[in-house]
Amino acid sequence: MVYSTMAQFVHMVYDGYRDLMNNKSDPRVNDWFLMSSPFPTLCICLSYAYFSKVLGPKLMENRKPFDLRKVMIWYNLFEVIFSTWLFYECLVSGWGGDYSFRCQPVDYSQSPKAMRMARGCWWYYFSKFIEFADTLFFVLRKKNDHISNLHVIHHGIMPMSVWFGVKFSPGGHSSFFGLLNTFVHMVMYTYYLLAALGPQLQPYLWWKKYLTSLQMIQFVLVMIHAFQLLFIECNYPKAFVWWIGMHAVLFYFLFRDFYRQAYSNKAKRASIEAQKRKNAAAAEAASPNGQRRNGQNGTVYPSQYKMATAYVSDSGMRNRVFIDNRSDYNE
Repeated sequence: MVYSTMAQFVHMVYDGYRDLMNNKSDPRVNDWFLMSSPFPTLCICLSYAYFSKVLGPKLMENRKPFDLRKVMIWYNLFEVIFSTWLFYECLVSGWGGDYSFRCQPVDYSQSPKAMRMARGCWWYYFSKFIEFADTLFFVLRKKNDHISNLHVIHHGIMPMSVWFGVKFSPGGHSSFFGLLNTFVHMVMYTYYLLAALGPQLQPYLWWKKYLTSLQMIQFVLVMIHAFQLLFIECNYPKAFVWWIGMHAVLFYFLFRDFYRQAYSNKAKRASIEAQKRKNAAAAEAASPNGQRRNGQNGTVYPSQYKMATAYVSDSGMRNRVFIDNRSDYNE
């Protein structure tokens, strides 16, 4: 009896899945690469996460980091050009004048403009796999501290998220996210390209932290644009309103936490360290007879030190750390 009930349940789920894939999806994209089923995309995303956090760092553990500067220059240049083309396609396919920012149903017809938007959505989906190279370069260069949970979640979720958009609604209201995202990537990969060109450009890259601000603004705009459909009548699937809107909420808070840790807290720590150095300099200047703690003539004596040594692991590199407990010394 239990077996029969379970078999009926599995059969019902399978029939529902087939009906969803075959009858509820956009028939124009069913035969396109990776569009027939979500499972290949899901497998790729899970493999990416495992490689990024486990397998990749393990394989590089006893190897020297690769010098990929030239490769990264060409890669970032490609991403700038590719993102610019995707942004252009979003504009000419609808968002440049034909689409409404208040309510935009999906055009499921075979018209040239509707097909152009659908193809643009698929290329946007495929671009999320290309962006896995960001993480691959971190792994090969042994920049494991850059492979944060935010980085892996963001890159790992996006292909799966966009797959559903292309499968069921390639175009229309939610493609506004792709418009904003491709613009942000134009700016972001331009920064990475300039950074990869060499240290001589570092003085001109002061605007790095504003990239995160730009990404957070992007997610706020997506939230407002998506959730407005909950309060007005629009022939657009409410499921995708929630799907896109909640993704924007998730990424907004993830990026906000990253911004606080990377910039706000860093600025506070720098301020505290500067105050400590100022206090130490003041104490040095106020010492009796202008004597310095290391002796009047700057000579270092063995009795001045109690030295302890330790080793601290930092991303696989072992660095010597000296803990100085110097006591006051007066001749």
